[in-house]
Amino acid sequence: MSTGEGANTSFETMRGRDYPTLRQFTLFLENRVGQLLEVVRRFEVAGIRIAAFSISDAAECAFVRFIVSHAERGREILERAGLSIIESDLIGVELPEGGQPMQQVCTTLLQGEINIVQAYPLLVHPHGQPGIAIMVDNTEAGLELLARKGFRLITEGDLLD
Repeated sequence: MSTGEGANTSFETMRGRDYPTLRQFTLFLENRVGQLLEVVRRFEVAGIRIAAFSISDAAECAFVRFIVSHAERGREILERAGLSIIESDLIGVELPEGGQPMQQVCTTLLQGEINIVQAYPLLVHPHGQPGIAIMVDNTEAGLELLARKGFRLITEGDLLD
């Protein structure tokens, strides 16, 4: 055990509820009837709300992306089910009022030369406004730029019931 400078530093390494990004879980599901429903039921039985999802279909499988209200518990459920998952960080951003909110988000990211890799709407509106989850090629720069330009970011804590 060390003493001196930093000795009172917390050893907690897991992300807190207000971590600035949202965690996305990408699952690879067989194209079989009922596969998606089985995953959805696992979340619902555990009291976890699906905050966003996207499906990309291929010939033999589907790539299903979820953002859930309790990311840590969600990961545990998916791992216990034996599902192959990829965890990624996305930026949650509330769409501003007024005309062309997507244009405002895209223009802001373009100004920082930040590319959008994925985007889909959030099913929940934590502050009463619609929002989107976006994956960008430089998450830290995207977070900083959007916050500096006055966009309201949506955190994991905002997704809790």
